[in-house]
Amino acid sequence: MQGQYNHGAAYYRCRFPQEYALANQIEHPRNVYLREDTLTDTLDTWLASAFTPHHIEKTITAITDAQPAEHPTALTTAAEAIIAECDAKLERYRATLDAGADPTVVTAWITQTQAERTRAEADLHAQTHTTPKRMSRTEITSLVQALGDIVTVLRDADPADKAEVYRQLGLRLTYYPETETVRTEIDLNAHRGVLVRVRGGT
Repeated sequence: MQGQYNHGAAYYRCRFPQEYALANQIEHPRNVYLREDTLTDTLDTWLASAFTPHHIEKTITAITDAQPAEHPTALTTAAEAIIAECDAKLERYRATLDAGADPTVVTAWITQTQAERTRAEADLHAQTHTTPKRMSRTEITSLVQALGDIVTVLRDADPADKAEVYRQLGLRLTYYPETETVRTEIDLNAHRGVLVRVRGGT
């Protein structure tokens, strides 16, 4: 949807091309208008209510429970298995060396095994940094408390700051023209970044 002003008020407008809809057999109104303040006033009220003292624990629990379960990937499991196997080998090689085996031969085994372990650690490190991690309840509580200070001033905030807060909340709105309703979702991610301060609130 595109933003536009009509009689001094901000609107979201969707002009879905009739030819495209017909060609793809998609039912969609030719024009959809959604007044911004009708949406944002309700949105800000909803956000503020989620962070009130008597709702805060319920909000934290809902965010915690909504996180997907962590399941190790096949690459992670394989890397961990290789590391464990290498550690076992290194222990045996050291015992063999202590028992009087040829140091040159055993040192070559150790060098080869340590190189294999280093590669597996690199694979594991790469997987750790690309796989989303579940946030602890403590982390979520800290994040929610920080958000609570922000949502209380959203209604009177500078529009640019408000848009940035929405962005950092991972706000996603989906409009359903057939019912004239909007589905609202936020994505609280520990790696989303530092939340901005808002101007214009008291």
